[in-house]
Amino acid sequence: MSIPRYDGYIFDLDGTIYLGELLLPGAPELLAALRAEGRQVAFLSNNPTKTREQYVTKLRGMGLQADLAEVVNSSHVLVEWLLEHAPRATLFVCGEAPLIGELQAAGFPMSEQAGEVQIVVASFDRTFTYHKLQVAFDAIRAGARLVATNPDRFCPVPGGGEPDAAAIIAAIEACTNTRCEVNVGKPSPIMARAISAMLGLPPERCIMVGDRLMTDIAMGVGAGMATALVLTGDSTRADLPAAPAQPTYVIEGLLELLS
Repeated sequence: MSIPRYDGYIFDLDGTIYLGELLLPGAPELLAALRAEGRQVAFLSNNPTKTREQYVTKLRGMGLQADLAEVVNSSHVLVEWLLEHAPRATLFVCGEAPLIGELQAAGFPMSEQAGEVQIVVASFDRTFTYHKLQVAFDAIRAGARLVATNPDRFCPVPGGGEPDAAAIIAAIEACTNTRCEVNVGKPSPIMARAISAMLGLPPERCIMVGDRLMTDIAMGVGAGMATALVLTGDSTRADLPAAPAQPTYVIEGLLELLS
């Protein structure tokens, strides 16, 4: 299959460019070729456990060129969304230190007092405890809103996966009998608009490359982008028939994008 070139290439990270600390085959060669042709490159992750600066450091440590202006992740998008829609809200965060640090740096106060919390943030949280669930429960029962960084069920790691934000969201929703109001991560159009604005390109001139049908491909299709499902992470060919959003291309590895 001949795959045309696009002006903008948006790459998922986990399961697409790397898996854990392992750089996936073809990534260095593809990125170098695209940059040599003058294509715009961006990296887009639902994972909020690293800051954008940490992602740049990781990519550079793997020998890849990466600049801060090329990286967007769900915590960054959440900060921007909150600054626009609830700029003075007091938060309680079921999340890890990088996310909390970004929210605090943006000026959001934190509290564990139900009457003070206006928004509960649910996220990928390997430090999640019953205490955190109790605080979220009390805050939402007192009127707080529930928002989330990303809807992923698990995060791929070598040899398996780790339960992701969907598990935290589900626990909070189950005990409070409420629904998450906003989820800013892929496949949300909020995330799609953020990456399009960063690239300065219309969606039809971009291709979204990722390993997940329900997030990467669904976001790209919904935004009007071309999409490429790479079979190095979560989704498989067996998942394709049941997927609501179908990719433009299905590739075994990244270098097929140069064909």
